Amino acid sequence: MCWNATADLVAGCGIAAVGVACVARTRRAAELPLAGLPLLLGAHQIVESLVWRSGGGTGPATVVWAAMALPLLAVWVTAGVLCVAPPSARRRLMIPLVAGLATAAVLSYRLATHSVRAEIRGHTVGYAVSLPHAEVLVAGYLLATIGSLLLSGDRILRVLGILVAVGAVACWALWQAEFVSTWCAFAAVCSVVLYRWVHERSVAPDISRVSAGP
Repeated sequence: MCWNATADLVAGCGIAAVGVACVARTRRAAELPLAGLPLLLGAHQIVESLVWRSGGGTGPATVVWAAMALPLLAVWVTAGVLCVAPPSARRRLMIPLVAGLATAAVLSYRLATHSVRAEIRGHTVGYAVSLPHAEVLVAGYLLATIGSLLLSGDRILRVLGILVAVGAVACWALWQAEFVSTWCAFAAVCSVVLYRWVHERSVAPDISRVSAGP
């Protein structure tokens, strides 16, 4: 993962396969966005393999990678969690949702008006884009992507949030210049936890149907 083009391609295909399995086991439409998250993350790693093969730079693969990593994930994760959250958790999930939408809006504007550059740095890829108040944007991004999982009210999703948070700290400490690339790779691997989440929900009885009765 983040080692070379082949590693990203193989890992991306593996994570995408997990996503296919998650979607196939999903019984409720509301669960599809979150169940399909590994598909997105797998595709993301495959796109990064193209960044490797192009030698970095500012080409289409770099732009697509940045669009998926930055504004898309900030909205996808928090919206997906909100779709499956119990009523008791929905009010508090408005906080990461608003943070995700605001962060995604700024990131989308910057990607549309400024170039993003990828640089091969040994066995990792560094991405650079001009961002105003970068610390605030990073905080909003992490609140949306990790905060929504921690506030979801679901045990497995909270475990996933903890794993991704630990990975974020580790990636930042070890590879500060390549934080976005390595963190997204770690998040992709952690998304296999979602398969466990989908499996548990697929074998659980549909409470809404049971309560409705004949």
